[in-house]
Amino acid sequence: MSAVLAPPFTQPSSDATTLANDIFRLAREQLLPEVVNIDVKGVYPESFLRRVGDAGLFAAHVPKAMGGLGLGLDGLVQSIESVSRVCGATGFLMWCQSALTWYLVHTRNNALRERLLPAVSRAQTLGGTGLSNLMKSCSGIEDLRLSARRADDGYVVNGAPPWVSNLGPEHWFAVGLRVEGGGTAVAAVHGGQTGLSLVHGAQFTALEGTRTLACQFREVFVPDAQLLAAPGDFDHFISRIKPGFIIAQCGMALGIVHDCVDIMRQANATHAHVNRFLDDQVDELAGEFALARASILDLAARITAGAAHFKITEVLQARMDGSTLALRAATAAVLHAGAKGYLMRHPAQRRVREAFFVAIVTPAIKHLRTELANLRAPAAAQ
Repeated sequence: MSAVLAPPFTQPSSDATTLANDIFRLAREQLLPEVVNIDVKGVYPESFLRRVGDAGLFAAHVPKAMGGLGLGLDGLVQSIESVSRVCGATGFLMWCQSALTWYLVHTRNNALRERLLPAVSRAQTLGGTGLSNLMKSCSGIEDLRLSARRADDGYVVNGAPPWVSNLGPEHWFAVGLRVEGGGTAVAAVHGGQTGLSLVHGAQFTALEGTRTLACQFREVFVPDAQLLAAPGDFDHFISRIKPGFIIAQCGMALGIVHDCVDIMRQANATHAHVNRFLDDQVDELAGEFALARASILDLAARITAGAAHFKITEVLQARMDGSTLALRAATAAVLHAGAKGYLMRHPAQRRVREAFFVAIVTPAIKHLRTELANLRAPAAAQ
C-alpha cells in the first residue's frame, strides 16, 4: 500500500494561466471525445486523471518546498475550471484528487506527507476526499458515521459513511472518526485495507463516471501512521483545510458557467431573433461570469496568503454565489438551445445535471446558508 515516489516535474508550468491553458488544450484533445461515455455510460476517465497529474494540475497548490508548483489555490481553481469547461464530472474528480493533496499539505504528520504527497500530487496514486460527512457533522447537519476505539498504535474503525468519489481498491481517501471517549480524528485510508468494503450499489445522475462508492468499515485497523489529524490536532487541521476545500470547488462552477455562455453564443448564431426575449442574455451573463471569476481568483489568492487575508464568510458566500450562477447559466443554456437542449446527449442537458450537482455537493447551498446564518447570528444580536 506504499506510494511510489514521483520524480520532479521535468517541464513545470511557469504560471497559473499557462497551466490552465495547457490543461484546457489537453481536455479538448483527450477528454472531449469521451464526455458522452463518461456521462451516459459511466466510464471512469482514469487515463486523463493521470495525464493531467503529470502535467501538474494536482501540484498547482502545493508549495515548492513540498515539491509542488507553488501556484496557489488560484492556480488550482483555474485548472479545475479548464477541465470543467469540457466535462463537469471530470472537473469534480479533479477537485477530489486536489482535496486529498490539500489534506496532505496541511497535516502535521510529516511521515505520512512524505509517503503519499509526491505520488498523489502527480496522480500516480489516485484518491478521494471522503470528508463530506465530517464537514456536515461539524455544522450540526448530520452525525459522524464512523466510530473509532483505541487499540495498540492506532484505532479500530466501524461504520458506513455515505458516498465517496474517485475511489477504488488502490485509491486513498480521508475519513473523519468519532473517537470513543471523546474527540474527532481524521485518517487517510487505503481502499484495500482489511475489513473495508467498497460498494457500487446506486446509479447517479451526472456522476456515473466518478467512481462514487459506498464504504463499509468492519473492524478496520487504522494505524497512527495514517492519521492526518489526531484528536488533539483536529480543530487546527480543519481550520487550515476548510477554506481551500471550499474555494477549489468554485472551479467546477466557473467551468460550467464558461461553457454555458459558449452554448448560448452558439445558439444565437441561428436563433438570436427569438432568444433575445429570454430572461438571461449572453452578454449580461458573460459579464457576471467575468466579475465572479475575478472575485473568486482574488479570494483564492488571499486564502493562499494566510488566514489574516480573508474571512470564512467570504469563502462560504463565494461558493454559494458560484452555485446559483451555475444553475442560472445552465438553465439559460437549455432555453437558448431550445429543443436541442433537451436531447440527452446535448451539452446543455448535461450542464443542467452538473450544475445541480455543484449546488448539492458538500457544502450544498442549504449547508452554506446554515453556516452563514450561524456565523452572522452573533453579529446581528449585538
